[in-house]
Amino acid sequence: MIWKAYIQGFMAYLKLEKDLSPNSIEAYRHDVCLFAQYLEDSGRLVGPDAVQLTDLQDFVRTIAEMGLAASSQARMISGLRMFFHYLVMEEVVAENPASLLELPRLRRKLPDVLTVDEIDRIIAAIDLSKPEGMRNKAMLETLYSCGLRVSELISLRISDLYPEIGFIRVIGKGNKQRLVPIGKLALKYIQLYRDQVRVHIQPEASARDILFLNRRGRPLTRVMVFHIVKSLAAAAGIHKQISPHTFRHSFATHLLEGGADLKAVKDMLGHESITTTEIYTHIDTGYLRDTLDRFHPHFHNM
Repeated sequence: MIWKAYIQGFMAYLKLEKDLSPNSIEAYRHDVCLFAQYLEDSGRLVGPDAVQLTDLQDFVRTIAEMGLAASSQARMISGLRMFFHYLVMEEVVAENPASLLELPRLRRKLPDVLTVDEIDRIIAAIDLSKPEGMRNKAMLETLYSCGLRVSELISLRISDLYPEIGFIRVIGKGNKQRLVPIGKLALKYIQLYRDQVRVHIQPEASARDILFLNRRGRPLTRVMVFHIVKSLAAAAGIHKQISPHTFRHSFATHLLEGGADLKAVKDMLGHESITTTEIYTHIDTGYLRDTLDRFHPHFHNM
């Protein structure tokens, strides 16, 4: 394939300069290869330097007609834009032909959010008579107090705790570190877990500094945390679509509803862009309707 050397260079760029994860790099590679295969199947045996905007538009139209979801189309367009941006930097092409590609309209799905009462009920459903109960309580209090991703929770280290100043150090996406405030309740149950439960567990050598362990001394998996949260939600009689990430959504939403600064929430969540954080600025439609009903002169006059 004419494109092979360019794609290999692109992958090296994504790894070394963009510091992307192997999964992200593979996704970009797949999208560019799919476009190259489309050109070949269409009889356009050209290299990247000869690609025109119309080629890209025809490709996007084709994958849309095949029924590919709008979100997948948008990801592919993003991948192609990145690829041709790389080729511009390498002076293979003079300008990026994908820069004028239009993204499909995406319906922004608001994440499920728990009320404070629902969070309290889930945490109250934990059986503290079991050894894992204190661990689970400390975990969920930490999830909600700090708005962590699951991957950040299960990799949290004892050396990342700074209880004297009320902060924890979090290793987020792309190995980026941030300091996040942690509440007194979460710190209280972390200390109880360490003193009453974890002290009796013999950690594996590689997990000595990991805070949350299973009974065999190994770090918890994402799947295990998911099952813990799902089972506690069921025990609390909550029927929403619940996952550990729901605690992160709820953390952000409750802060913003309480009047917190959007940028402060962005920094605590570890978002790259503030537009990602904006999804949590939910609008209470009931409140809007009540406002119109009370103050708009024509709202309830037919």
